Amino acid sequence: MEKRIYTVSTLTREIKEVLEKSFPRLWVEGEISNYKRHTSGHLYFTLKDENAQIRCAMWRFKADELRFRLEDGLKILLEADIQLYEKSGTYQLVVQQLQPAGIGELQLAFEQLKKRLQAEGLFDPERKKEIPLYPERIGVVTSPTGAAIRDIVSVIRRRYPPAEIILYPVKVQGSGAAVEIAEAIKNFNDYGVVDVLIVGRGGGSLEDLWAFNEEAVARAIFSSHIPVISAVGHEVDFSIADFVADRRAPTPSAAAEMAVPDRSELLGVLAYYRERYQNYFIQKLNTYRDKITAFKKSYAFRRPEDILYQKIQRLDELWRVVQSAMDYAMERKKQRLLNLKLQLRTLNPQEVLRRGYSICYKDGQILKNVKDLKTLDIVQVKLHKGQFISQVQMLGESE
Repeated sequence: MEKRIYTVSTLTREIKEVLEKSFPRLWVEGEISNYKRHTSGHLYFTLKDENAQIRCAMWRFKADELRFRLEDGLKILLEADIQLYEKSGTYQLVVQQLQPAGIGELQLAFEQLKKRLQAEGLFDPERKKEIPLYPERIGVVTSPTGAAIRDIVSVIRRRYPPAEIILYPVKVQGSGAAVEIAEAIKNFNDYGVVDVLIVGRGGGSLEDLWAFNEEAVARAIFSSHIPVISAVGHEVDFSIADFVADRRAPTPSAAAEMAVPDRSELLGVLAYYRERYQNYFIQKLNTYRDKITAFKKSYAFRRPEDILYQKIQRLDELWRVVQSAMDYAMERKKQRLLNLKLQLRTLNPQEVLRRGYSICYKDGQILKNVKDLKTLDIVQVKLHKGQFISQVQMLGESE
């Protein structure tokens, strides 16, 4: 049986395929050691227990979602894909998400719903809509009595007074809150006159914020054709609404800042461009003024008739050149025509007869060979002047 010889790369690649196909995404519990945060933002650490250890990597776009800091000795529960790093031939866990070990029931429900909605594509970056730069109307879905609406109104009034704020009052915690929030988002879309939505509330416990982790709210945000900014709790709080929304703000005040431009910055930009273009046009005017002054002092403006006479003289010179070229070309054509006439005259049969030659015909055909004749044949002979009929009396041999 023929031996199969692997290259190192081929063997490593096949091991990689077998390993990664054999283990779907899984959860692993352990203790962090050798933790490092690279300048790129990627996280690298070792996950260990008392008998074994495995290397882990968490890419920056995942690490930025963490709500707590990692450190050596911290016990965690992480979700990861097994991956073989071909360059070193070692396998590692590519972390998708992690949390402190020992989570509660609500946290587990949060993770399960998050995983299911993510698999359905509700969190895909490709479907997220851009926030308009200069919104005319801003819809707000929150409690009418909470600090969130006061912060939002205060920031928008300060940053961008032209914007109109439309509040849809809802419960933000407790029984029925999620249904009201989802209904508000749907009604704003049916209403269709706002440019962006801010959905959220102030901080609180996981239980307080739970309405924004409900599937009904997530699907209402996902179905919204109006861009949605999620502003739930404080900076460390993350909700399902944050993942589904087009933008996630750490606080309601930050959401208001995302929704509208800063008037003072706009005025500054306008003043900058006004000064810039004013200087630009002044510079252009000065440049053209200098050119006009230079033109007025130029010889062409002082003695325009001299320029005209020089152009007329140059035109005459060019005409003479053209005329001479045409005469030369015509002379060559005449000489060519004369040569052709001489050639035709030389080839003319009449000229041959003029030199004493004759043409013999038999039955209207020119004779070229004596073999075409026999005794007593009648032959027509054409001379330079006239022709006659003769009869063959005797035939000689042809050369």
